[in-house]
Amino acid sequence: MRPRQTDTGAGGTSPGVGSFPASTSPLPEPSESILSTSRFHTWMAAHRAEQTQDVQRIPFSDLFGWDFVPGSGDLAHESGRFFRIEGVRVEDDGGPVRTWTQPIIRQPEIGILGIAVHEVGGTTRCLMQAKAEPGNVNGVQLAPTVQATHSNYTRVHGGSPVPYLDLFQDPPEDRVVADSLQSEPGTWFDRKRNRHMIVRVGPEVEALPGFCWLTVEQLQELIAVDHLLNMTTRTVMSCLPHEWGTAPPEDVDRVHRWLVRRRCERDLRTRYVPLSEMEGWRRSADAISHDTGAYFSVVAVSVRSASREVPGWSQPLIQGHGLGVAALFTRRIDGVPHALMHARAEPGFLTGAELGPTVQCEPGAQELLPPEHRSPFLHAVLNASSDRVRFDTELSEEGGRFLNTHTRYVIVDADGDVREWERPGYRWVSVREIAALMREGFRVNMQARTLVAAWRGRW
Repeated sequence: MRPRQTDTGAGGTSPGVGSFPASTSPLPEPSESILSTSRFHTWMAAHRAEQTQDVQRIPFSDLFGWDFVPGSGDLAHESGRFFRIEGVRVEDDGGPVRTWTQPIIRQPEIGILGIAVHEVGGTTRCLMQAKAEPGNVNGVQLAPTVQATHSNYTRVHGGSPVPYLDLFQDPPEDRVVADSLQSEPGTWFDRKRNRHMIVRVGPEVEALPGFCWLTVEQLQELIAVDHLLNMTTRTVMSCLPHEWGTAPPEDVDRVHRWLVRRRCERDLRTRYVPLSEMEGWRRSADAISHDTGAYFSVVAVSVRSASREVPGWSQPLIQGHGLGVAALFTRRIDGVPHALMHARAEPGFLTGAELGPTVQCEPGAQELLPPEHRSPFLHAVLNASSDRVRFDTELSEEGGRFLNTHTRYVIVDADGDVREWERPGYRWVSVREIAALMREGFRVNMQARTLVAAWRGRW
């Protein structure tokens, strides 16, 4: 495999970026310049030094404002807002494990993830922010213009307002480049979704302290740097326009019908169970963990921050065990880029299975499964020759809910005949079809959207 990128120099243009649809009310020239890539790294280093955080693991008894609910044992905030850690029982007639219980994050509110953009002279610049999150492996990562849950932007925490929120709450129709509801990772979130938006703005929008302008090409270069672009940046990036045009409606319908069939064939049934009654999980003073030591744990942290809406707080976080792998096998079919997608069922999905990557697993947990039920393509990822690897980077899960939890994202050129890759539940899907399905929402999962964002700069 190729070495992962930890630094970048100034980059040129990247193929695969389509032009943004023209507004019916053209915007004036921007008043601020775009950071060069080398200046950006200096800027980010300065913000990591400035936005200091002190994050400490604590016992559950030291949580402030959070407690286990009498009777159910669910972990909830005293306000009834933010999120809640509950238990679910999952039944899966078609999977290797027919039934299990697990903790899951319940946060039914819809957040806003948005990037403000301005196109001038054929170059699109994006307004990004350096954002500290308690679970980030390096403290500060690059976030969208707005990344806010409903509880955040209604200021349940009593903190400061969310900058630029007004740009996304009621934008003029001709300024909206993308607007869709998308799922969160269904392994950890119960029916959670966020509104993904890309909105055109004018020169009156200036970069506040902690924000900067970068081009789309720079973002596609920077996604290859370990733990730099956060999860919300990557998923909104996947909604950017591309140059491959529109898929024929009949092709999109064909893929959608296949996905519907897979949803019917692999329908996970979930029901709530008290967190205190989950089988196979144990609660200690400072963690809720599986008896095998695999999968993930629920932990508690205290946070002191110099840059967030409130200066200090405590909260639960999910801590993954082991480095996950999410991989996409790609190839051109009749000259058009295709990816081998997996119709993947996860317990927290709102509408059933979504298109996931070719591989999405934690290799250590795979060892707990019978060989015939392990990911059929994991070995091919881990042993791919370096000349076929287009992308290989470790990226973090969302630092507001996950503690030092990260995944190795890989894109590999598939070799051999396309038919050799065919398996039940897997299908070659063109980039055009993927883009059309993403516009509908709840069709392409979070991990696949990260890989689509990385792939578009490398096809």
